[in-house]
Amino acid sequence: MELTEQEFLKAITVHKGIIHKVSRIYFEDAIDREDLVQEIILQLWKSLKSFNGKSQFSSWMYRVALNTAIVFFKKEKRKPDNYKMPAHVQLAQEEYSDEKEQQLASFYKAVHQLNKIEKALIFQFVEGFSGEEIAKNLGMSPGNVRVKLNRTKKKLKEIIKQQSHGF
Repeated sequence: MELTEQEFLKAITVHKGIIHKVSRIYFEDAIDREDLVQEIILQLWKSLKSFNGKSQFSSWMYRVALNTAIVFFKKEKRKPDNYKMPAHVQLAQEEYSDEKEQQLASFYKAVHQLNKIEKALIFQFVEGFSGEEIAKNLGMSPGNVRVKLNRTKKKLKEIIKQQSHGF
């Protein structure tokens, strides 16, 4: 299944929240988040031929976004790519209420203390993925996902508890 440029742009726009959530889970700094957003969009564009339509576009997008985030900034030197994104690709920022923004800021502050795999696990859990889907996306066994996810949730609760008590 091959998407046209217009179909790709429409799908990216519809699911832009995925990209922003992944970038926010992995990076606190706004500049780093924006760099990751751009890198995710570029990787989606470059790997569009691998989308075969057997899964939903959003599921494929999650996999590409998470894999991109996990390897982003790993390389000491980044090589320029020869791929060009269409100049008219722009994604709007999500708007939040002050209360919701404070809750999200507290959550993300805690999540930033997790390792890369724990971040991917908790992100997909919050997004409503099943254990089997998470296992498939991360290349783990469902049993391993259950164990690691339970440990990660406990760790995250402890971090949030410590934050709220000012420890």
